[in-house]
Amino acid sequence: MIELKQIKKIYQMGGEPLEILKGIDLSIDEGEFVAIIGPSGSGKSTLMHILGLLDKPTSGSFKLFGKEISDMNDSQTAYLRAKIIGFVFQQFNLLAKMNVRENVELPQIYLGEDGDADAAKIRLAQVDLSDRLDHKPNQISGGQQQRVSIARALVNNPKIIFADEPTGNLPSNQSKEIIEIFRKMNREQGITVVLVTHSDEIAAAADRKITIRDGMILSDERRIPKAEISGKESVSVPQSFRLTWRELKENLSSSVTSIISNKMRSLLTMLGIIIGVGALIAMLAVGNGAQKSIEKQMASMGTNLLGVMSNWRSKSGVSMGRGSVSRINLDDLKIFRNIDNVTGVDGEVSGNVQVVYGNKNTNTSLNGVQYEYARMRNSQPYYGRFFSEDEDNRLSKVCLLGQTVVADIFGNENPVGKTVKINRKNFTVIGVLPKKGAQGPRDQDDVVIVPLNTAMRILLGSRYLGSVWLEVSDYNLMGQVEKDVIAAYRKKHKTPPANDDPITTMNMADMQAMMTSTVSTFGTLLGIIAGISLIVGGIGIMNIMLVSVSERTKEIGLRKAIGATKRAVLLQFLIEAIIVSILGGIIGILFGIASSVLLAKMAKWAISISPSSVMMAFGFSAMVGIIFGYLPARKASRLSPIEALRYE
Repeated sequence: MIELKQIKKIYQMGGEPLEILKGIDLSIDEGEFVAIIGPSGSGKSTLMHILGLLDKPTSGSFKLFGKEISDMNDSQTAYLRAKIIGFVFQQFNLLAKMNVRENVELPQIYLGEDGDADAAKIRLAQVDLSDRLDHKPNQISGGQQQRVSIARALVNNPKIIFADEPTGNLPSNQSKEIIEIFRKMNREQGITVVLVTHSDEIAAAADRKITIRDGMILSDERRIPKAEISGKESVSVPQSFRLTWRELKENLSSSVTSIISNKMRSLLTMLGIIIGVGALIAMLAVGNGAQKSIEKQMASMGTNLLGVMSNWRSKSGVSMGRGSVSRINLDDLKIFRNIDNVTGVDGEVSGNVQVVYGNKNTNTSLNGVQYEYARMRNSQPYYGRFFSEDEDNRLSKVCLLGQTVVADIFGNENPVGKTVKINRKNFTVIGVLPKKGAQGPRDQDDVVIVPLNTAMRILLGSRYLGSVWLEVSDYNLMGQVEKDVIAAYRKKHKTPPANDDPITTMNMADMQAMMTSTVSTFGTLLGIIAGISLIVGGIGIMNIMLVSVSERTKEIGLRKAIGATKRAVLLQFLIEAIIVSILGGIIGILFGIASSVLLAKMAKWAISISPSSVMMAFGFSAMVGIIFGYLPARKASRLSPIEALRYE
């Protein structure tokens, strides 16, 4: 059943290797009652932890029922700890917040099978604890706690029981009771028992005594002859566990218990989420009301520019719908130029760059545009010239500067003809853009313009356009041109009729002051709000979850020792983080709605609280819990069972 060959275990102590086990060869048959005895430091407990799959050997072969343990994954070894192996600890290792029955049921929960609902009661009855089902561990004696741990080890009908100094913390009369329970299990149920002890008196109860010293087996004595085994039993080990409702329920219960037991800490953790989500709700309410009036103003503004954007970008835009994901490339510009009533086409990309001249530098916005940009956007340079179509095609390193950039790095010096470094690449300044002034928080003169191909291939490394602007000969033809643009694009990309439009169009020009100001202002405000809630709330959740993992390290070790997989532990702590963030989000939503109503009365602003904004806030709070709770949960799931159990 158990076969060890040349098992070694080496620890690193102060940078030096410390060999605890020095090539152990051992076999244990089914139905044996084995005592492993030796002085402190002999390696007997280390050997027991390896046998119980709580630790891994440094080298050697360990086969259980003919299966090599080193070839198994986490789920398979967890299954063996839950189903095949029962472990009884010297320190009892019962969860203080659970009652006796719940402690015994834990291995059933992690097994992922439909076990006997009364198994815990039956096993507790076998150890004479039927009247202690609802007691907490601190309400019963040490001997009774050890019997609870034995019932827990037996609840899934294991084939092997490993007991590590099970009587070490008990008086002699209780020690005899525990040993008698092991003898009864071995003789009446045929369970293999492997017991580690330093006491010769305890070891005398076993049928076989193995003495270990200095990491090596000194003797192997049998009190009764070795029994003949007609055939070897095999076990089937699944590749993975299935998540059961029972496990999910236990995770939820454990998470809620942890939150409730630390009320003030949990509330302070939620505070960042409450503030961020509340501010988001209030700002969206104000923004929705303000945007309606802005849209009316924009509708009254005539413009002959039609914006075309791919749907992947439009999802964060302003009421531009949803469609099939598609991205616009340079080749697509040809179909736009051939559409009737389109008199100009300008493809654009944008990004942020650093511009350096001499010992001065500035961070600014970069726009990669085509030669028609100057005419279509009324941006003919007031000094110098605009680049040509040929310069765009040749990837010329030329640029035009906005007047804010000129003031920052040139002062009163004439920039035309000078060489600047844009992202450490030399560019020749060929012109200065006309002054456009600020629109909301955005300074339209804080910009550098370069040829489109140069921007895409040299500076930004982009294969796709951010947007395309079409000049329509007559504003009254805008609707027809929109339809023609979408139809032509669908045809070129062979978009099925059942799919949504792969691109969206916008009847508002980027240069229109009102729309630019609105989009920039709302985008900036929402970005700040999201950033505050993400940083404050997320870091708070991560911090408290890391503390929780540290406080519950021994609990994690116990759960893994009785069958919890990495997935089960990760899910447990991730659920706790999500609960905290969602509760904070719900409170934040209520706070935001109340703030919006109060703001409307005091400032006389139009307020519009939409269901979509509430859902966005709720989704945001859940996302923070998942993102910032994952790292602590992952840390918990990767703990070694034996290292976690030893944690102080």
